Amino acid sequence: MTDNIIGGGDRRVRTIADLAEMAGVSPGTVSRALAGKSLVNAETRARIQALADQHGFRPNQMASRLRTRRTGVIGIVVPLGHDRRQHLSDPFFMTMLGHLADALTENGYDVMLSRVIPDAPDWLDRVVDSGMVDGVLLIGQSNQYDAIERVARRYRPLVAWGVNLPDQVHAAVGTDNAQGGYLAGQRLVERGCRRIAFLGDIGPPEIRQRHDGVARAMAEAGLEGPIQLSTHLASDVMAQEIAAHIDALIEQGGGTMAIDGIVAASDMIAMTAVRVLADHAIAVPETLPVIGYDDLPLAAQSVPRITTIRQDIAAGAKAMVDALFARIGGEEAGSVTLAPELILRETA
Repeated sequence: MTDNIIGGGDRRVRTIADLAEMAGVSPGTVSRALAGKSLVNAETRARIQALADQHGFRPNQMASRLRTRRTGVIGIVVPLGHDRRQHLSDPFFMTMLGHLADALTENGYDVMLSRVIPDAPDWLDRVVDSGMVDGVLLIGQSNQYDAIERVARRYRPLVAWGVNLPDQVHAAVGTDNAQGGYLAGQRLVERGCRRIAFLGDIGPPEIRQRHDGVARAMAEAGLEGPIQLSTHLASDVMAQEIAAHIDALIEQGGGTMAIDGIVAASDMIAMTAVRVLADHAIAVPETLPVIGYDDLPLAAQSVPRITTIRQDIAAGAKAMVDALFARIGGEEAGSVTLAPELILRETA
């Protein structure tokens, strides 16, 4: 495979050999000079680079990557085993993706983005064995924890956003979800709530831990655990599911709400719940306080503004990229757990 581009001067420069002949040096010297290697003295590097610029020559990146056995590409994968209808346009994905892409491109890497429906046990094997990426970042573990663990036993440059469980093999960066759920539950208990509902799908380990944290706060107050109301993260079904839950709770309460507080598994669920409650003429927070999870930018812009549990997504993305680069370099890099923070706004 050749390094090629048609030159812009009187002579066509197609390969490193052409440029080496013109510069009066070996092809190896040209290759090292264009790579900025200090083995070539500064004057020679400058002369070779000037000739390359003059003739519009650019090294063939594919050939270079074949030589170094690096692709210069990091795969960012969003596995959706738990909610196949969820879209990449989901504000959480877009916020996390933006921070990850910024960190990777600033370090000279390109990004390959994949939204994966895990329809076979080897879905992650296909990604890491494709030869197209130098490492993989997973935005979420979905319900694919076991598959991620299996691949991580043989493939080191892999880092996920999610939970860190005892004896876990793969590196994960995420918030202490159980503590975050506890803070949300504690806040509602402090407000006098006694019948709290949890809106979310507790299949994925992150959301299960948030639910369990709410349950712990209620147990400490001598209350029964939260009422679990299964709610998907896909925007096209979320509102209908929440409306059905609210209708059922009103019927159960004989015309009034059978609950007095809501903890939502995400800010998007919380914002949708507030809108559905408004459609039912139920005031938030006067009649029913609502707390979300994530602290997305939208949470502070909605009306009313959403009380939420903050995940430091920017810091989490940086920790993921740092751990991945360390692993690519052969170093050890373990999991990171970030502290959640209760952000008090209008809904609670």
